[in-house]
Amino acid sequence: MYTADALLDLHGRTHQSLQKLLVHCRTLSRDELDRKLDGFGYPSVRLQLHHAIGAEEYWIGVLKGRLYADDDDAAYGDVPLLEAYRQRVFAATEGYLHGASAEELNTARPMLTWGNQEKVLTPAHVVARTLTHIYQHQGQILAMCRLMEKPGPPGLDFPLL
Repeated sequence: MYTADALLDLHGRTHQSLQKLLVHCRTLSRDELDRKLDGFGYPSVRLQLHHAIGAEEYWIGVLKGRLYADDDDAAYGDVPLLEAYRQRVFAATEGYLHGASAEELNTARPMLTWGNQEKVLTPAHVVARTLTHIYQHQGQILAMCRLMEKPGPPGLDFPLL
């Protein structure tokens, strides 16, 4: 059984790591932030960051019964704008978790998803998926940075302390 407190802890640690990655990304030039690299679903660091943050926003919206996807990646043209977006999404997820009971988090229920598809999902699993998704894209972003000879700082794995 998942608890809101446990998910809040995992969420906080995940965003602590993402925040460190954003600090590193401030060292990238505008060209590097938008450089398209082959082999990645989202071909630039900026688009990877926007997608990772936006996916959390989308899925927390699904849990709240609303479909919202901020597809306007052009509105987040630099790292400070992406960091502000991350902070808003972080706060929205925290707000959801602070108000969610253990029963709500652990009970599968029908939810409306993209394309008006109804799926039976467990809210705690949806939250956990948003966190693993951030690490997936964080790894891709770090690989992109290495390809541009701008390797990221150590310690961006799940923080143990």
